[in-house]
Amino acid sequence: MKHNLLSVEEMRKTDQVEIETGTDSLWLMENAGIEVVKHIRRTFSKGNVLILCGPGNNGGDGFVIARHLQEMGWDVQVVLFGDSKRMSQDALVMADRWAGELLAPESALLSDLTLVVDAVFGTGLDRSLEPELIEFLDSLEDLPIVSVDIPTGVNGDTGLVLGQARQAHSTVTFCRKKTGHLLYPGRALAGELILADIGIKDENIQVDQLSCIENHEGLWSDVFHPPKHDAHKFSRGYAIVAGAEVMTGATRLAARAAQRIGAGYVVIASPEKASTLYRVSLSSVIVRGYRDTTGYKEILRDQRADAYLIGPGMGYAFGAQERVLTTMKEGKPTVLDADALSMFSENQDLLFDSIKGPCIMTPHEGEFAKLFPEILSRPIGKLEQARLAAKSSGAVIVFKGADTVIADPSGQAIINSNAPSDLATAGSGDVLAGMITGLLAQGNQAFSSAAAAVWLHGELGNFCGQGLIAEDLVDAIP
Repeated sequence: MKHNLLSVEEMRKTDQVEIETGTDSLWLMENAGIEVVKHIRRTFSKGNVLILCGPGNNGGDGFVIARHLQEMGWDVQVVLFGDSKRMSQDALVMADRWAGELLAPESALLSDLTLVVDAVFGTGLDRSLEPELIEFLDSLEDLPIVSVDIPTGVNGDTGLVLGQARQAHSTVTFCRKKTGHLLYPGRALAGELILADIGIKDENIQVDQLSCIENHEGLWSDVFHPPKHDAHKFSRGYAIVAGAEVMTGATRLAARAAQRIGAGYVVIASPEKASTLYRVSLSSVIVRGYRDTTGYKEILRDQRADAYLIGPGMGYAFGAQERVLTTMKEGKPTVLDADALSMFSENQDLLFDSIKGPCIMTPHEGEFAKLFPEILSRPIGKLEQARLAAKSSGAVIVFKGADTVIADPSGQAIINSNAPSDLATAGSGDVLAGMITGLLAQGNQAFSSAAAAVWLHGELGNFCGQGLIAEDLVDAIP
């Protein structure tokens, strides 16, 4: 349960249940403020701090922080944004316990500040910031900011910015991470994310049946297993990769990745013109050439085949759409990547209706925009966009990026958080597509194959580090 990512509503319900079962809400608020103070003391030298408070419970946390820092000898100013008459009950109590003055924004002294604490609005914000607050945040220039729960202006569910938000040095959140902490741009704006325990009991955490989860090994550890003693190459998984005619490097990367992740037998179904190149450049991958779609279909119909991959390097050559649809009609687990998605931008339903078996689509944002333009145009955030795309297409969606979201048609979803920016290199996505295909070929479910491959792909990026190229990822898989 520690990997569950709470929505704003789930967190609200969790707080409510915790309080209804006997926990004092002021005790929780005091603990939240103390956890932020602990982080500040670990991270910053004693100095002059400006604490920005809002009228809700996030502001109440701010008053707790102000009181404790002042008692520790910090020079503390507190600015209140909003009407003091509209403060929450708990925030009013904590404001009364704060012995100092509540300043109006124009009265704050900014010249000697060393730190700002942002406790204006938490994860529940659902409207754009007021111009006065935006102007004040702009005036803080490059001062380090510690945000309470989430940077003010970031939506806790979507990670989207509601008008404007300032970059935080670090963010302290409580109980569980929220989806907005892992989705960009909120993930970047939060800076270092610290998850603090403030005493909410696990049994009181309200998680919906389709709650989102942060990707981790425990979700799919069973997809990796040693071969049985009597295993042979076909029992370990047989994958067919549709070969590109021109951009052959994409196909080769994908095929090698499928091998490295455990598939025992990998075939490239190659246009005849490119088959010689594949044969001389790959030793352990089987190459079968074809002249037309009928020949391609014959390669697919090897009854021993377990999974297909089509799309990497494919281009929009004559007959390409027909080959995609032919692949789908076989009804075997299939990964659709790159051009196999983009080429259906004018006829999405044709592709979706062709799905006869387990299917995984792996679009980056540009490909997603072509295949799901209406969904991408909706300001609902990447998580819900991926969920809608999965539901409308009937496929598992791997919506790639620094914050890759994996969603299946039921609404089950995972956000991946371990991928470094070094993975932004040509061929990286082809490796991922091959990894997913290799896991599918070994008999694993589509959703768990996608989740495992995406996580391992991120770990490969961290392992290889700065300067990596796609070939490095393939070689590092073992």
